Amino acid sequence: MKMDEKAFLVPDKNKIQSLYDSYSKVFSEVLENMEAKLKSTIKLASMPTYKARIKSFKSYYKKILRQKPDESKQSSSLVTLTDMIGIRVICAFIEDLREVERQVSAHFTVKEIERKGAEQSFREFGYESIHILVKIPPECMPKKNTSPALPEDIVCEIQIRTILQDAWAEVEHELIYKSEFNPFDKPLRRKLASINASLSLADMIFQEIRDYQNKLQTELGTRRGTFYEKADELTEQKELCETKEVQQEAASDDFIDPNASIDDLVLQALHEHNLGNLSRAEVIYTKILESQPEPPAIVMSVIFKHRGMAYFAQSKFDEALSDFKDSIARDPKGFRAMYYEGIVYSIQNKNKEAIESFNRSLEIDSYQSHVYYRRALSYYNLGEYEKAMQDVEKASKLGLDDADLTNLKNKLVQKFDMGV
Repeated sequence: MKMDEKAFLVPDKNKIQSLYDSYSKVFSEVLENMEAKLKSTIKLASMPTYKARIKSFKSYYKKILRQKPDESKQSSSLVTLTDMIGIRVICAFIEDLREVERQVSAHFTVKEIERKGAEQSFREFGYESIHILVKIPPECMPKKNTSPALPEDIVCEIQIRTILQDAWAEVEHELIYKSEFNPFDKPLRRKLASINASLSLADMIFQEIRDYQNKLQTELGTRRGTFYEKADELTEQKELCETKEVQQEAASDDFIDPNASIDDLVLQALHEHNLGNLSRAEVIYTKILESQPEPPAIVMSVIFKHRGMAYFAQSKFDEALSDFKDSIARDPKGFRAMYYEGIVYSIQNKNKEAIESFNRSLEIDSYQSHVYYRRALSYYNLGEYEKAMQDVEKASKLGLDDADLTNLKNKLVQKFDMGV
């Protein structure tokens, strides 16, 4: 049986390649402009990396052959594909995928969005592999009078994947797509499926850790802000006797889940702390410190520091000071615990001891504007006004600009004007 030659004529490969190659500079210019626009548009906490490419002629030719193009038209006009110009945005975390999609949709004209999931086949890793076709925006078009003219229906394919999804895509491309390898063997298929599942699980675990860290940082930020507010409030008091211990009812530990992990307990303690349930926070911190086996030294250091802050919030200064010292003993580089230790000493009017603590903190990190301010206060209280002014200037140079620093500077200026 003869093939109907009118139905399909084999295209002239040389003519097609010549035509395709003539667009090389045009495509490259558009690709460069699109990548630059994406990099200036996408804003994430963990900035993504980018892979940009123009489809090779070999891949292009194979794909158009499957479409059986009209040879007569192919010789004069370019057959366009949706993935001729492609950019891959590679993100660190699963949560970033949707955010990149949202930002792309907000800044580009989207023609189509395709989401490829793990349910498709063992070959397709990525429960959230997103492909977006976008129109080339005017600012990314080639320069005027560029020849040949860019086809009107040309689009750019933007792929959004995590680092692990991209790693699988690269290996899968070599193992299966670029070769004739086809794993009919069931054990081999199971191995591929196992790799797929392992990478998917790793991505989800990374995201869980990220979520935990985000929640932890939110709690830490709130807790730290409350601590500084308390320190400022106490500093403003003229007499130490005005400081009254905050009384709270003692809390039992029956509200604590006995199966909770240390990570869960830390979050729970910080949350209770931030809610002002200081007795409950103390109980949880203490439970962590008494855990068996004993947590690593760095964990103990952090928990002692947090419990010390809970004590400080209740004006239990001796207990707070003891915990800050225990924190430093377990982490000799814990400059924040040294700073907090100095604050307690200054509240207790032990300015020399406070200065020693601030000095040790600044030896480890000399860019702490608030520590310079606090040390300046202690110098001021000791009548060492020159040193106090030097610290005020350092704090100001590091960007500290608030009413407390301004007030201290004005007091020092008055002392100098008086010739003290």
